[in-house]
Amino acid sequence: MMSERTVLCGANSYTQKYYFNEDAFPLLPESIRRELKILCVLYVEDVGGILTLEYDGEGNLEFRVESDERDYLFDEIGSGLKIKQIRTEKADLLESLELFYKTFYLERGK
Repeated sequence: MMSERTVLCGANSYTQKYYFNEDAFPLLPESIRRELKILCVLYVEDVGGILTLEYDGEGNLEFRVESDERDYLFDEIGSGLKIKQIRTEKADLLESLELFYKTFYLERGK
């Protein structure tokens, strides 16, 4: 089992920047990239902190949240609720991204 993680994308409320891993995911359609950008940016605008979407070694897409310990405005409870909402509303997108990664990236590594 692989323990390596691969970052798909992320947003940072402190630097007000969005990141998409262009080198690792050049095949991802532009419409999906836009949807990911909207998802990440809206998340950090709502609750603050830093959000990254990362694949674990088995191809599962995980939400990783960080915040500065001095950030008293970061909403930890809101963060969990927002992720739950995203997982519900964007279930098809998230499942498709996992299938995409497992098909094009994990299968090639075997």
